[in-house]
Amino acid sequence: MALFRRFFYRKPPDRLLEISERVYVFDCCFSTDVLEEDEFKVYLGGIVAQLQDHFPDASFMVFNFREGERRSQISDILSQYDMTVMDYPRQYEGCPMLPLEMIHHFLRSSESWLSLEGQQNVLLMHCERGGWPVLAFMLAGLLLYRKQYTGENKTLEMVYKQAPRELLHLLSPLNPQPSQLRYLQYISRRNFGSDWPPSDTPLLLDCLMLRALPLFEGAKGCRPVVRVYGQDPSKPANRTSKLLFSTSKTKKHVRLYQQEECTLVKIDIRCRIQGDVVLECIHLDEDLVREEMMFRVMFHTAFVRANILMLIRDEIDTLWDAKDQFPKDFRAESWRMKMGMRQKVLHLRNFLRWKKFSAV
Repeated sequence: MALFRRFFYRKPPDRLLEISERVYVFDCCFSTDVLEEDEFKVYLGGIVAQLQDHFPDASFMVFNFREGERRSQISDILSQYDMTVMDYPRQYEGCPMLPLEMIHHFLRSSESWLSLEGQQNVLLMHCERGGWPVLAFMLAGLLLYRKQYTGENKTLEMVYKQAPRELLHLLSPLNPQPSQLRYLQYISRRNFGSDWPPSDTPLLLDCLMLRALPLFEGAKGCRPVVRVYGQDPSKPANRTSKLLFSTSKTKKHVRLYQQEECTLVKIDIRCRIQGDVVLECIHLDEDLVREEMMFRVMFHTAFVRANILMLIRDEIDTLWDAKDQFPKDFRAESWRMKMGMRQKVLHLRNFLRWKKFSAV
């Protein structure tokens, strides 16, 4: 059978990378160079001519990941060839990810297009400069959604290997894969319930607690500041994200915690959240102005189990060269006391604690 497939295999058109059957990526996505308008027209025109020769009876849809709200250049050009272009953002509050509702729209649209009865439709993927990390994530999500691959980590790594590894480091200052893997797990979980994506669950983000502190401030400890981004739970119809909480950058609220002196750091937040959330923990310099990212986490409230999100070192997005600043025992452990208490007593190394609105 393998020999049979190789015999009838057709090399994909030049300047396109085949990810799976009838799913291709423009090779300009693997470069940091920006083509001038005339060059881009020639580039796309050459690809379209090959596609029409390669798939004479097919229709083509293009998914493009871009920055901003303006009409994309690729839409203007490919509309001349009667190709449909659907634009998506290339980040969510700085993360090379998309909100779960938007991910679901992409997956459902792709599946419908590729599975249309009696047609051999082709899906083309493109991103504007800097969009490769989110494009790679969406491709991995599509392969899992269509059950063409299994295993979130293996699938994501396979897609990222299609481009030079240095490209991901260059385009994303933080390693986005921990949060991306979390969302790929959300996609994989759709098989365990009919309600997917699940409805947004409102929560109260009570506090962030840290133990086994990361080493900043000359390897002494850290001066943590927390910021939380997401949609406003008081305005469920408005899906736009915003800053929901930020630690006040004053001496009263920010202090240096040294590793040898502190076994546990508790940062009060008391912030209502719902849906897709980005939490950043930042180290603030002693001048209370300069900042250095410690870690970032993106998650969806519907998948927070037992009202606790517990994270180990490999489950947070950190700067590429900063992982060694986090002790290996950066992990979460929890235990409960009697259920009748107003608050559960928790003992954690690193964790986010939640309470449902009904418990407030």
